[in-house]
Amino acid sequence: MLNGCSQHQADVDQQLIKILLETNPQSATASNSHKSDISINPEQGSPPQSKHAFKRPLSIVLRVGLISQSPPKNLRIRSEGICTHQSGVVLNELQLGHILKTSKPGFVQCSTTSPLGIMVNGQAYMGQVDLINRGEGWIAVNQINIENYVASVVGAEMPSSWHIEALKAQAVAARSYALAHMARSADRDFDLGDTTRWQAYSGLSSQTARTLQATDATQGIVLSYRGGIVESLYAATGAISQEAHGHLGASMSQHGAQALAKQGLRFDQILSRYYRGAQLARLQSRDN
Repeated sequence: MLNGCSQHQADVDQQLIKILLETNPQSATASNSHKSDISINPEQGSPPQSKHAFKRPLSIVLRVGLISQSPPKNLRIRSEGICTHQSGVVLNELQLGHILKTSKPGFVQCSTTSPLGIMVNGQAYMGQVDLINRGEGWIAVNQINIENYVASVVGAEMPSSWHIEALKAQAVAARSYALAHMARSADRDFDLGDTTRWQAYSGLSSQTARTLQATDATQGIVLSYRGGIVESLYAATGAISQEAHGHLGASMSQHGAQALAKQGLRFDQILSRYYRGAQLARLQSRDN
């Protein structure tokens, strides 16, 4: 097994064991005019003070296969970063480029402390990027904190200029979807991909002040049903949602969410229109 991958299942188990879904049945529900099945603690977070800064970040790390960047032809690291081959050899960009041109199986781990992230084929990603080749070509996998991932998905899936309550609804749906796939990974090397086959994810390029605000305001909040996390499906419109997901159950219309937000509905009320019977729960660490 490739170095760096063998620990993944144990690491995932430990992460999930340490996370609880906490619902608050005493919390306020939607007003009678917009009755909701969803309830949530009304305490909301303030917008982050600086980019990538979240108040109470949960240590949940998601593995995102950068399918849109396959094959990774070039990877650029800054002075604050380092790439290490499975043999323990530290690679410079020239050596890394030569390795990516080979078909030989291997594993390279790249990380950086730079807020500008790691460039893969010209696209910037924060966190850690693993380069994996099991004999079928190289793939890049971005290991990233769940909240930074959500902030990127919100901007990739919705115009960041949309109503903040629609963006919040999208953040909750994206977080729930990601965690549902973390429990049943798409591949041995990644939990889900970065294309619309899963959720659109564009790294740092789709994070904005508003997507970070929406993510921070809903931090750790997921859709839950009977104690489990809902795989919160969604699509651009109600018609597409019905065609794509009608046979699978509840699905949110993104344009519908925007219209409801413009009517004055909060994000929890918006979600209740699409995910009937679900509750909002906040992820909490057992250590808290």
